[in-house]
Amino acid sequence: MAIVRESAITCPYCHHQKTEIMPQDSCQFMYQCENCQQVFRPKSGDCCVFCSYGDVQCPPKQLEANNQEEEI
Repeated sequence: MAIVRESAITCPYCHHQKTEIMPQDSCQFMYQCENCQQVFRPKSGDCCVFCSYGDVQCPPKQLEANNQEEEI
């Protein structure tokens, strides 16, 4: 399965949405909304802002899920 690099991230404060290209080999711990300028972090238990507020999980989590599917 191909890794998706784009995710539409939604600000938890003003609900502004923007499609961003995610880092391929790391998690992003902070994100500043271009609309309201609020800086936010992942929800408890999530590795990055894309896993918490994006419509697609980050590439490291996608790889992890792909590896688990292959083991089954």
